[in-house]
Amino acid sequence: MFLSLLGDWKYAFRIFSLHRGGISPIRIYNLHLITVIVILVITFFLYNYLSTFNTVCYENDKLMSCLDYYKYNSTYPLTAPITRPTGISYRIAIISDLDLEAQSLLHKSWISFLKKGILSWDPHNDKIHISWEKNELLLSSSFVINDRGMELSELITFDGRLLSFDDRTGIVYDIEDKAYPWIILIDGDGRSSKGFKSEWATVKNNFLYVGSIGKEWTSSSGEFIHNNPMWIKIISPRGEVKSVNWINNYKKLRQAVNIEFPGYMIHESGVWSNIHKCWFFIPRRCSVKQYNETEDEKMSCNVLLKADEEFNYVTVTQLNNWIPIRGFSSFKFLPGSEDRIIIALKTEEYQSQTATYITAFTINGKLLLPDLKIGDYKYEGFEFI
Repeated sequence: MFLSLLGDWKYAFRIFSLHRGGISPIRIYNLHLITVIVILVITFFLYNYLSTFNTVCYENDKLMSCLDYYKYNSTYPLTAPITRPTGISYRIAIISDLDLEAQSLLHKSWISFLKKGILSWDPHNDKIHISWEKNELLLSSSFVINDRGMELSELITFDGRLLSFDDRTGIVYDIEDKAYPWIILIDGDGRSSKGFKSEWATVKNNFLYVGSIGKEWTSSSGEFIHNNPMWIKIISPRGEVKSVNWINNYKKLRQAVNIEFPGYMIHESGVWSNIHKCWFFIPRRCSVKQYNETEDEKMSCNVLLKADEEFNYVTVTQLNNWIPIRGFSSFKFLPGSEDRIIIALKTEEYQSQTATYITAFTINGKLLLPDLKIGDYKYEGFEFI
């Protein structure tokens, strides 16, 4: 394309010169000058295109060179909190993963529920109160794989939009009054016929980091199959996706609590703190024993893991109120708390019964809100909206 464009310019100027009665040294000089200018202009545009994501941005995964280009919308939360003498009120939302029950014969599609509410916080004594709206927003989609779909596993604000992730199809949905497909994430290194099993998401340097369960994919009895869930995706505001191998990072997280394969740690929630410049993870399940599909229902974890940016150091904080069948599925830092307070969802999947609870605590492990039951649906995404 570049050579063709350059050739067209040369041809046009050659014809122009001939019609003017021959080629003079001045005309040759002008032709060369214009050719140089064209080359410089095209080079400038090519450089800017490449540098936006594929070339400059991913050198050592340092993405800061792209920030000006993307003009990121950093509004968070999307609705401004309301400050009163009694405290601060935030709009919140949670989204459901109904698993096999996501298929709706009534609506002839696959569905999920978005539930909204209000979280009130008194910063003077850290008291937290939560209330929910009576009605839920029904979201539907016809995009499925093997009759499974709309199993939404996280909720996050990114570039001024509310996003959620189908852990079956790999589709990332833009959530408004409906669920609009945005992009599809592919399993492992991105060269697969299977959708990525998204479980957690966070924003770092204005890019969206999306992770899976963070353990080796095994059979129902724990035999190793592959490492695809130990890759993550980094997504630009424009939807460009890069697959990154995080095997060593995930291993360092579980090694902090003395777990080695065939033991395992399952992640469904992870957040980057720009204030602390650290990663925070609250594993849903962990065990020093080999994975077993039935026993896994009782292997909930009760630790908060904090890692520096390169995962060279990982600290462990024990959390209170541990119940073996109830594990963490999503969490966010409370805006305005300087990333000191965590609001989290905990879910149960035990003997074919499900339930969801919401809780709050500090990063030092102090319990602020004991587990408060939301309902019998399994909600796997929480966000301030």
